[in-house]
Amino acid sequence: MAGQRSEEHAPPARPVVRPVGEDALLVTAGGAAQVAALYAELLARREELPDIAEIVPAARTVLLDGVADRAALARTLAGWELPDRPPADGPSVTVPTVYDGADLAEVAALWDVSPEAAVRIHTGAEYRVAFCGFAPGFGYLTGLSERYRVPRRATPRSAVPAGSVALAGPYTGVYPRSSPGGWQLIGRTALRLWDTAREPAALLAPGTRVRFEAVAGG
Repeated sequence: MAGQRSEEHAPPARPVVRPVGEDALLVTAGGAAQVAALYAELLARREELPDIAEIVPAARTVLLDGVADRAALARTLAGWELPDRPPADGPSVTVPTVYDGADLAEVAALWDVSPEAAVRIHTGAEYRVAFCGFAPGFGYLTGLSERYRVPRRATPRSAVPAGSVALAGPYTGVYPRSSPGGWQLIGRTALRLWDTAREPAALLAPGTRVRFEAVAGG
C-alpha cells in the first residue's frame, strides 16, 4: 500500500547510544538478535575503535566501559547499521546433563509432551550464550523455539543447587553455584561453570555455542 513501508524493506536498525557514568556508553540495540549482531560487530571492529576496556552484552543493550574517547565512539556507533545476520560461531561447549529436575514434569506439561520428549526437545537444540549476569558464570542461553517459553516459578526457591539446568522465559541457564532462584529446574550437570583457578573463570562466555547431552544419573 502506498505510504507504507513493509518490514521486508524496512531500513536496518541503528543503535541508540547514551553516556553512562564518566567513561562508559550504553548502546541499545533492540532484541536479542540485534544485541548479538552488535556484540559480534564490536568484537570484529575492536581494533578500529577507540580503546574500550570492556564490552558487556545484556538482553537489549551492550555496555562499553572504560572508553578512551567517548564522544568519538558515540559518533561512530550512531552511524552503524546493525547487520541482519547471525554472529560468527564462538567456541563450543557440551553440557552433560542428568534430566531429573524437580520441574521437568511441569515443563513437559506446559509443552504438552511427555518428560522424555521434553528432554529430546531440549537436547535437540543448539544454544548460544547471549549474555551473562545474575551471578558470576551464569549465562543466558538462547536457542529454544518461541513455543517452548516457560514462566518463572510463582514462588522462587530459597536455594537452587549448583549445576542446576533451568528454564525461564526464552532462556536456558545453568546455576554456577547454590543461590536463590525462580527458574524451572529440569536437570543438573557436574560441569564447573565458574572456577577462579581457570582462565577464563567463566566456562560460558557471550557467543559460546552450547549443546546439552542427556546422561545417566549418579
